[in-house]
Amino acid sequence: MHATEAPLLRTTLHRAPMRTTLRFALQRVECGFDAAFGAKANPWRHLGGTAFFLFFVVAGTGAYLYAAFDTSLDGAYESVERITRGAWPLSGVARSLHRYASDAFVVVIFLHVLREWINGHARGFRWYSWVSGVPLVWLVYASGLGGYWLVFDRLALWSLVATTEWLDALPLFGGTLARNFIADGVTNRLFSLLIFLHIGIPLALLLGMWAHIQRISRPRTNPPRDVAFGLTAALLLLCLAKPVTSDAPADLALAPTDVNPDWIYQAIHPLFYASSGTALWIAAGVLTVALVLLPWLPPTKRPPVARIDLANCNGCGRCFADCPYVAVTMRPRSDGRPLLREAVVDADLCAACGICAGACPSSTPFRSGVALVTGIDLPQRPIGDVRDELTRALADLRGAPRIVVFGCDCAADARALQANDTAVLSLPCAAMWPPSFVEYALRSGFDGVMIAGCRDGDCAYRLGNRWIEERMRGTREPHLRGTVPIERVETAWCGPFDGAALARELARFRDRLGALPAARFAAFKRGREVVDD
Repeated sequence: MHATEAPLLRTTLHRAPMRTTLRFALQRVECGFDAAFGAKANPWRHLGGTAFFLFFVVAGTGAYLYAAFDTSLDGAYESVERITRGAWPLSGVARSLHRYASDAFVVVIFLHVLREWINGHARGFRWYSWVSGVPLVWLVYASGLGGYWLVFDRLALWSLVATTEWLDALPLFGGTLARNFIADGVTNRLFSLLIFLHIGIPLALLLGMWAHIQRISRPRTNPPRDVAFGLTAALLLLCLAKPVTSDAPADLALAPTDVNPDWIYQAIHPLFYASSGTALWIAAGVLTVALVLLPWLPPTKRPPVARIDLANCNGCGRCFADCPYVAVTMRPRSDGRPLLREAVVDADLCAACGICAGACPSSTPFRSGVALVTGIDLPQRPIGDVRDELTRALADLRGAPRIVVFGCDCAADARALQANDTAVLSLPCAAMWPPSFVEYALRSGFDGVMIAGCRDGDCAYRLGNRWIEERMRGTREPHLRGTVPIERVETAWCGPFDGAALARELARFRDRLGALPAARFAAFKRGREVVDD
């Protein structure tokens, strides 16, 4: 382990050793995928969007297969056999793709949930997304099990009997389901109900997925094209290499025993037979309740949310446009000023990331007032105090080139870079740094500015890296002015355990600054401008 990584890792391990160890391991895995696929196309960073993609693959192939499926009890198995043999154009491939995409759907959801938990994305303002996702897991499993029943082979009968017996363990049914099943068997009416459930449950799942993403702006519901094409190609190759086939047709007079279950969807059946229905319901209930309560266990104190200073808010809407969690809305002014709006912060949705303050036009440090007060700000880290810290940091520096690192509390610990010629200031998110602070630092006496944030595509607040890049390129407001010597500005994307990588980026930046001509920079500093209040 690198020396610069050790202090942060020791601190976080002391607080949550298992999850921090897993987070360290996960970052190492994701770094390997970055090297192989690039940060933008790393599938680990697009698990949520990939789940949406797989849902629509499953839904699309299911609708295609349904057109050739005989919905009667007597004809279901034979129609599936015709589909498998390819009587319907490419129907055999469609059936295999439907099955394998369903399995991949569960695997991706599991990895998505695990990754979010490891990264601590279940607590605080994120509680809604986490809690709304819990019932979706049960809907996915219910939908998948119902699909197996429609084939009506020996495996389908085994799964249907096991599910019926498990449901009978609930006091609500009291054993009536199994008795009715034995007495009446599977009739056309029951089979119609199974078909209805296999269509209705996925529709409920889609509605739940829509609700799941309602508290985030610009949700990524599609993976990058490279990920989508690569995943589709892998699934199609699997379909051709190992086509899905049916077991022998179901015989209601025989109870199937030697079956080969799908361990992704049907592992719950062997658990049922190895224990009891009551024990399995208790375990499932405890697990579900634990997942629902996880955002509040143990209780933590949330940081203060963003606050509006109406006297300095001009209603431009930039905070509204940049908020990753739709915590800012715009409404008519409450102070009577006509034709203007004001920003309003929803405390339940606010992440206290400060991205809104970085977007506010009144956050410019060039304002000449005694105190710098912005239209929207974090009370625990006001922009005015940050400007004062920057001024003091410059006065304390010795040596050259003088560099300031604008750090991020969620990324690599930039404080380890503090030196005689390097000042470090950190904010909750790197996107809280207004671009005007870059220009202010260069005009005030720094020779270079480095903005350090989370790994590319893996911002702790989703959109921070993207907004920084667009502001630096001048494609998003507020943007870095074209007169600023961009060669003296550097961005470094490093995760919480990438302290050594951040140190290397700083060393390279320092070497580059030493080789730059001084004449243009001197002319830039002579053109200092001040914006009056």
